Amino acid sequence: MLRLIGRHGPLLVAAMLLPAAAASGKHSRAGRTDGLEATGHWSHRKVGSAETPPMGWNSWNAFGTAITEAKVIGSAEVIRASGLAEAGYRSINLDDGWWLKRRASDGRMQVRTNLFPSAAVGGREGTSLRPFTDRLHAMGLRAGIYTDIGRNACSQAWSSDNPNLPEGTVAEREVGLYGHAEPDLALYFRDWNFDYLKVDACGIAHYAATRPQVTQGRFRALAPLVVDADANRSDIPAVRALYAQVRDALRRLRPANDFVLSLCNWGSANVRAWGKDFGTIWRTSNDIDPTWGRMLHNFDSVATRELYAGPGHWNDPDMLEVGNGTFDAAHPVEAQAHMSLWAIAAAPLVIGTDLTRADPRTIATLGNREVIAVDQDSAGNQGVIAYTDDEREIVVKSLAGHGAKAVVLLNRTAEPTDIMLTAAHLKFAGDRPTVLRDLWAHADIGDLGGQRSFRLAPHQALMLLARGTPERGSGLYLSEMPGRINVAVDGITALEPDPLIHRMVDPYHPGTTWTGNRPAYAGWGGPRADATPYGQDLRVAGVAYRSGLGVLANSRLEARVERGFRRFSARVGLDDSTRGTRAAVRFELYGDGRRLALSPPMRFNQPAAELTAEIAGVRVLELVVRQLGPANGNVVASWAEARVD
Repeated sequence: MLRLIGRHGPLLVAAMLLPAAAASGKHSRAGRTDGLEATGHWSHRKVGSAETPPMGWNSWNAFGTAITEAKVIGSAEVIRASGLAEAGYRSINLDDGWWLKRRASDGRMQVRTNLFPSAAVGGREGTSLRPFTDRLHAMGLRAGIYTDIGRNACSQAWSSDNPNLPEGTVAEREVGLYGHAEPDLALYFRDWNFDYLKVDACGIAHYAATRPQVTQGRFRALAPLVVDADANRSDIPAVRALYAQVRDALRRLRPANDFVLSLCNWGSANVRAWGKDFGTIWRTSNDIDPTWGRMLHNFDSVATRELYAGPGHWNDPDMLEVGNGTFDAAHPVEAQAHMSLWAIAAAPLVIGTDLTRADPRTIATLGNREVIAVDQDSAGNQGVIAYTDDEREIVVKSLAGHGAKAVVLLNRTAEPTDIMLTAAHLKFAGDRPTVLRDLWAHADIGDLGGQRSFRLAPHQALMLLARGTPERGSGLYLSEMPGRINVAVDGITALEPDPLIHRMVDPYHPGTTWTGNRPAYAGWGGPRADATPYGQDLRVAGVAYRSGLGVLANSRLEARVERGFRRFSARVGLDDSTRGTRAAVRFELYGDGRRLALSPPMRFNQPAAELTAEIAGVRVLELVVRQLGPANGNVVASWAEARVD
């Protein structure tokens, strides 16, 4: 039976029985499928190996293209000597600037040996970075290298007077992967033995035929596949296909999957939605810089994408600026806030400062083991926003170990503020003790007492570990386990820029002579935890729900439930915020490919129906919402209070 949940209690209605074909997921046109059919398995295949977010150091924010072997090894030695390696920072990644040219005789990449003297091996190879990687590996570290998915790199597009740009003919200066992916990747991962690859995208964005450096004959034209801030004009299938070449080549070269592939196309071409299928990590925004506004911007680009990350695949808001600019040792509050937000978001922790000049306070901030433990927690959950306005935020992350949560209270402003944390934010029982620990003070601070107010300084992020009694006892809301959810089909039919991301002063256009920094990153409308796809509270027929999953119609989510749960339940219906009020939807639940429950058609302003199923022995649940008939806008649906017990 199904129960409709009205304002005055449950109303029993008969379960809707439909022929199996009605729920088979078959697309009625041209024999195609719509992706909603149950597969019976977890469909996401990991790219590389990173069960927890990658940690390490990258040369770019510290040195740009002015890198040298001595500078890189210097920071690597600090990482090892300071204890940062033991804390998890083990990948030492070269960025742009290492290359000299592509050798004309055979296309082999050559290293700038005035910067990397150990690369001057001579002989048939000419140059090799194998001595460099061997040295890092001997130090107990891993090695990363940088390239571009196009013919040419970012420095070539934007730094024409840089002394460390590739040299030679037009062809010799084409140092990117375009047309050379297989031999280049074999060189980097087989011959030179790198472990980590960052792949930029300037080569497919900034070499149009009209660009001055192209019209001057310095570079060959390549029609842009990525158009900055314009997903509709980007050729998304072509971009995905290029990154697929890299992914597939690395899988062949490293069949043990022992690599990390970092996609760096700055949140463009809707990569926030598909990056998980092509990389280990994927950039969700433009480059970070060491300013408060830019840091908020980059954090916001991942903050609402909690269902897209999990063990082996991670949203990447870019490198840590701790030690630089507004986050240097003179700004400990901002540095701790930056580190706290990256940790609660399960972001890669990649240091971007010159560690040979780092103050002990910077080392201590980067090396806080309690904060790092939150980022590296084995459950692999990204934090979920429990409260938000333009000035304050509460983000809660479920940790491995039942009844353990990390929480960040953030003051986004330059004025002091008060934030009230409640047991409901944590999904803990308010009448039972909740013990709190301040992870920056390394001190226990007592009981939450159901709720507790905290005074935050300007730009402060208070990061707490909370241990309490879950509302669901031994069960979980699905919104508490985002790392176990895969967005198989998101239901988005038209790409929209995300308006919820902080719009900081653009460092490339700081003046006000133009129209301003508008919303840019596509993918708004994807499934959310404890919110609708458009950032509203979950609400069905006037009844609000604090827990659940908000989705668009024609979506399919997969949830791993192999921990021994026995029962699924949810209250389902069209959300009050839906843009399309005319169409009905049907909610379908599958377990390992077998249909477990089916709702009747649910219409706007109809009370929520309770959908339940026994799931003992089930490994993968699939939650499908199917639109029935045309609508007058995108249809928003709620799996309110979706939980497993």
